[in-house]
Amino acid sequence: MLCKNKFWIDIFEMNYLLDTVAITRHFSGQGKLGSKAWRIIQQAEAGKHKLFVSVVSMFEVLYLSEAGRIRVSLADIADGLKLNSCYSIVDVSLDIVILSEKISFYEIHDRLILGTAKFLNAPVISSDEKFDGITGIKRIW
Repeated sequence: MLCKNKFWIDIFEMNYLLDTVAITRHFSGQGKLGSKAWRIIQQAEAGKHKLFVSVVSMFEVLYLSEAGRIRVSLADIADGLKLNSCYSIVDVSLDIVILSEKISFYEIHDRLILGTAKFLNAPVISSDEKFDGITGIKRIW
């Protein structure tokens, strides 16, 4: 019975990486999340999945907030992340930078987020359809 339960946990508990758009839309309540993305985040907040956030996304939130391009602050999002243990911040490591170097993508922040997804071997929750063309990346929206 214990093995059966362990097997069930391995199948149904998953890790996901949220990109900046998913984070800002979720915590600001502005803009829509894709139906699959919304469902995964709700399940994670109920304890069924683990959600990772790259520190790179937090830099983007800071920049976008200060530039007035989003209506949610870094502090608001940081507070939201702290409310549920399903969220974990991932720092940029040398391993992630090396993985990112091998990704052909036009924007460095996205390259680092994609490198983080590869490092974690986790699908990315993102609206960015351009991620679909990156080898080894599974995008969910």
